[in-house]
This record gives sequence, structure tokens and C-alpha cells, in this order.
Amino acid sequence: MRIRTRGQGQELAMLLPALIFITALIVVPFLLSVWFSFTDQRLVPRPIPTKFIGTTNYERMFVDPLFWQAILNTVLFALIVTPVQLAMSLGAALILNSAIPFRGFFRTALFLPFIVSLAVAAFAWSYLLDPRLGLLNYWLQGAGVQLGDVLEDPVLAMPAVAMVAVWKNFGFYMVIFLAGLQDIPASLYEAARVDGAGAWRRFTNVTLPLLSNTFAFVLIFALIAALQAFDQIYVMTGGGPYGHTQTIVMEIYQSGFRKLDLGFASALSYVLLIATLLLSIVQFVFFGRREKDLA
Repeated sequence: MRIRTRGQGQELAMLLPALIFITALIVVPFLLSVWFSFTDQRLVPRPIPTKFIGTTNYERMFVDPLFWQAILNTVLFALIVTPVQLAMSLGAALILNSAIPFRGFFRTALFLPFIVSLAVAAFAWSYLLDPRLGLLNYWLQGAGVQLGDVLEDPVLAMPAVAMVAVWKNFGFYMVIFLAGLQDIPASLYEAARVDGAGAWRRFTNVTLPLLSNTFAFVLIFALIAALQAFDQIYVMTGGGPYGHTQTIVMEIYQSGFRKLDLGFASALSYVLLIATLLLSIVQFVFFGRREKDLA
């Protein structure tokens, strides 16, 4: 008993620094933000003390047109980014899973953008898209196409920032799809060929069913990442032009750090948290059912 107690004390002592770190930087801010969402807390000193206002921040949120615009922009961003990422990453994985020359080089090259900081990538793309100095406009002008200032165009700004997210992340999803493809037994493809199945039939009847778990994981992961989009929007457009790229995370930033309304920003954060949590629950339920079916 003494030896066991001494061992447990040593384990707790070794865990203590990490527990203090997690409590100070995660647990305490989380609990404070919950409290702030029910108060009129602001980031500036004022003579009137902070007071509890109940669900006023949440009620105010749902009658605020800027909130609904941010929701629509976030949904639009997710609808652009997620399908394109899935299609490109799966297509690249299928190509690079075959015996093509230099496939190791291409795998590395396509994965490299994921390592780059999204803010740095956004700066680079901002210069590429610049109507006066950008190489993209220069090349298009040589072909007789005048693109103009994409990031100031209400129609093209959202696809432009979405394109950066696709370029940045699809290599990561490609690697996940590659891992899923390599888990599919080659004997199943051989059996399908013997039965006379062409490439499309092998893809729809063998690859897609056996890749369903991987596909669901990538889909949920990409959706959650799209809901949290901030870096490239902040760098490239700042939420403009005229709020056409103002996503929910940008609205949280604007409310908390520019308008200094920390209570309202905290309430917005918890709406985003609930949406992300719902997507995670969908993922857990899906995988739970798949495991039961496979068992």
C-alpha cells in the first residue's frame, strides 16, 4: 500500500505542471467566457461595474442582421470549400495511389502547403491577386483576360479566400485518403476485374464503400475547419468588401477586439461551439454505427 501510494504521488507530481498549465490557459478562460456571455462585460475600464444581464446577449444576437449575414457567409464558405477539398483530395489520392513516376515527389509537393502558416499563405496570395503588382493578373492580361481587383469584388472575394483554404488544406486530406486507399485489399480489385468491372464500377462498388469511414472523417473535419475560418479572411479582406466575407469567427473578433463588447463576443463563441459540437456528435454517432455494423 505504501509503495502504491508513493507511486501515485509521484505520478500526480509529474502531472501537476501540465494540470496547472491546462487549468490556467484552458479551463479558467472557458469558465470566464461562459460567465461573460451572460454579462455586459467590456474590454475597457468603466465606472459602472459589470452586471449580469441573463440571456440578453443571445437574444440580441438573433435579431442582429450582422450576425445572420455572418452565418450566411460562413455557410457559403463551407459550401464552397468542403466539396472542392473533398473532390480534389480524393482525386489526387486516387492518382497518387497508382504506379505513376515520381509519385513520392508529387505526394510531398501537394502536402507542403499544409505545413505553411495560413496567415503567411494568405499574404502570398494577396500579392498574387493584387491588380497592380500581382503575377496572376499579369499572366491573365497576357492571355487577354482582365481580372481586376478580386478581393474588392463582392462576388469574387469569397471564392478567392475559399480558394486559399482549398490550396492550403487539400494536401492534408489527400494523405488521409491515401491511407484509407492503401488499407483496401488489392485482391478485391482483382476479383472485380475478373468479374469484368471497369474502372468506374471498381470505384463505385469497391473503393467508395470501403472508403466511407475515411470519407466521413474528412467531411466532418473539413466542415469544422470551414466553420472556424479566420486567418486568410482577416489577412486578405478583413471581412470586406461590405461584409461579404464576414464569417462568424470574424464577427467574434470584430465584436470582442474592435467593438470591445466581450459579453456579446463570448455569446457568439458559444453558438459556434454548439455548431461544432453538433458536427462532432454526428461524427461519433456515424462511426459508432459503422463499428457495430462491422462487428
